[in-house]
Amino acid sequence: MPIPDYQSIMLPLIELAGYGKEFHHREASEELAKHFELTDEDRKELLPSGQQYIFENRVGWAITYLKKAGLLEKTRRGYFKITARGLKVLKDKPRAINVAFLRQFPEFIEFQAIKREKGDRAGQEEERELDTPEEAIESAYQKLRKNMTSDLIQIVKKVSPSFFEKLVVDLLLKMGYGGTRKDAGEAIGKSGDEGIDGIIKEDRLGLDVVYVQAKKWENSVSRPEIQKFAGALQGQRAKKGIFITTSSFTKDAIDYASRIENKIVLIDGEELANLMIDHGIGVATSASYEIRRIDQDYFIED
Repeated sequence: MPIPDYQSIMLPLIELAGYGKEFHHREASEELAKHFELTDEDRKELLPSGQQYIFENRVGWAITYLKKAGLLEKTRRGYFKITARGLKVLKDKPRAINVAFLRQFPEFIEFQAIKREKGDRAGQEEERELDTPEEAIESAYQKLRKNMTSDLIQIVKKVSPSFFEKLVVDLLLKMGYGGTRKDAGEAIGKSGDEGIDGIIKEDRLGLDVVYVQAKKWENSVSRPEIQKFAGALQGQRAKKGIFITTSSFTKDAIDYASRIENKIVLIDGEELANLMIDHGIGVATSASYEIRRIDQDYFIED
């Protein structure tokens, strides 16, 4: 079953709290996971940042919204229970509880800080909104990153072979390969045809080496190219290789690389652009945001 959005969690959550006992956030998540028949895999699904489980994040925001509307209240750190208002809402047997429903309560309107001039339009937009605030931020970030990735690929395809060589050296060094820039520069750039190939240190001590080949291609790299690369690996007595292209790899090429004894990592144009973003190659930071949370430990009095 798909992971429910945070608004779909609100009604089952308040029904759970309707038993009258106080619940810990984690206990509520466990019970709600059973209610929605979520599998272990569903519950382990992470936000794109990899910092938080999606379901727990949505349960947390459902709890927060119900608290702001006065339907739940905090009893102690990490615990909550239903309020008299919440019991009254349950008694009325609502068919659903969502953001639009909660806007009947003044405290929730204040929490949302909705400007009067937006009127019902704001409520309609919120009613359709299924993402938690963290999910909305991450979704916007992923859109920006996807656009940047596409733009980077096009730029890299247009640079000169010598600049492409420099780009690959910069990236490999940032990723921890190549030892020093002098080592990397001497190892890479031995061939033309708008590509580079050579042997580079896997670490600064040179305990192992990696054979590198990179080509600025428009067409997909097919299996024969990977077979030739594997042969070059054996000729250089190297067990590991990295094949970088500005285009893509065919299915046969990917399948072949996964089955041979030598370890060959395939990096297509999209992955190359993503690695450049991750390691700060050819990109600059335009803005930075920190998402903070309340430190409950700070407020514990001796």
